[in-house]
Amino acid sequence: MGNVIKDTSETWETLATRRPFEGAKTAVASDQVRMPDGSVVRRDYQVHPGSVCVVALDEEGRVLVIRQYRHPVRHRLWELPAGLLDVPGENPLHAAQRELYEEAYVKAEDWRVLADFFSSPGGSDEAVRIFVARGVSEAEGERYEETSSEEADLELAWVPVEELVRGILAGELSNAALVAGVLGVSAALASETGLDALRPALAPWPARPYEA
Repeated sequence: MGNVIKDTSETWETLATRRPFEGAKTAVASDQVRMPDGSVVRRDYQVHPGSVCVVALDEEGRVLVIRQYRHPVRHRLWELPAGLLDVPGENPLHAAQRELYEEAYVKAEDWRVLADFFSSPGGSDEAVRIFVARGVSEAEGERYEETSSEEADLELAWVPVEELVRGILAGELSNAALVAGVLGVSAALASETGLDALRPALAPWPARPYEA
């Protein structure tokens, strides 16, 4: 029997840390870290509150995607509904439900955890949780009005999973969470156990502990 392939938590000694930049939502940390050979190196990285995103899947096997301009990469990208964990200790399920409502005016009956990942662990501590939402329907109550000029320009579409997979493999779709979410849900759908075997919506998340 082979070794278990599993990420493990580990912390190397940090001798000093400072924050040369503090933004509204994120910051930059600069740490002096002792290496295993005893040397000390500087590691600069983005301090991030964490994110959630949603693979909303309808009965026809289509995924809800959103097209939005992203200035740092100078692209208009197709993405999953997503948002930041604005409040420390915020329940990621509640945040995901909020984002699905605010960005798409959609609600869902069944929620599962699809995958957890670090978006860019060499330069950021951002942790992302992807949910699968099924039993989708139009939300109730007053629609949320976007205040950001970028978010006000959102374009929504329901696209078959296989079409998104084709676009990813062809290099036509590049958003990291979309790639992880779509390929993940495609693999889950193709498995013997299917989506019902995914982790429950309130599964523990060591990278971003929360209160249920």
